[in-house]
Amino acid sequence: MFYKKYSRNVLTKGRYLFKLYIQFAVHEKERGTKMKKAIGYVRVSTIEQATEGISLDNQKAKIRAYCEIQDLDLVEIIEDAGKSGKSLNRDGIQGLLSWVKSKGIQAIIVYKLDRLSRKVIDTLTLIESIERSGITFHSLNEKIDTGTAMGRFFLNITASLAQMERDLISERTKDALQMKIANNERAGQIPFGWRLSPDGYTLVAHKKEQDAIRLIQGLNNKGYSFRSICAELESQGHMPQGRYWHPQTIKNILKKAA
Repeated sequence: MFYKKYSRNVLTKGRYLFKLYIQFAVHEKERGTKMKKAIGYVRVSTIEQATEGISLDNQKAKIRAYCEIQDLDLVEIIEDAGKSGKSLNRDGIQGLLSWVKSKGIQAIIVYKLDRLSRKVIDTLTLIESIERSGITFHSLNEKIDTGTAMGRFFLNITASLAQMERDLISERTKDALQMKIANNERAGQIPFGWRLSPDGYTLVAHKKEQDAIRLIQGLNNKGYSFRSICAELESQGHMPQGRYWHPQTIKNILKKAA
């Protein structure tokens, strides 16, 4: 009697443990299928490795440990060994962008933001591109995860900073060009009515073409169409920079002369 009762208890416990095992196996399978695919990126220049000790192996180890904790399926770690961060023209970065375009991953992990680039504007622009593709970006050193509310807040801030940097660059470029123009210096293509002086950067007025500009302005003030101005210039023997006068050329000359 005791033996039968004992056997039933063992059998019951065995079935219970087997059920737990099945549940655990199903859970692990579901967990595995739901894991996000991730790509790691590491970079080190020769100087950095010698002076700062940020080795590729150290970065890779931290990325692997992070993926293990975060249940991320680390597909590959792309590396740029001995490459400077001053430019995005690197094989590793191009490989990373190929993964982004293919949309075959859901996360990108770096050890530190400046591994992408030493230039802030390049780093922020790259992160914007990654996020637009629906891929979360993780930086371990700065504790950034754009899959979280704080991470998205950071992304909005960085996007604003990137736009501000682009605007500042545009303003500085425009101011520099205006200064060159004000000083009669070359600023890109040499405009109609001017020639480059022997010093290589100062512009000097071309009398015949300056006469043509004044004629264009006068006819325009009288209400002539651009096409009529073209005909008048040809009839008076004013030579264009190209093969013939065109209404768009007249428009450009008036805009630059304003």
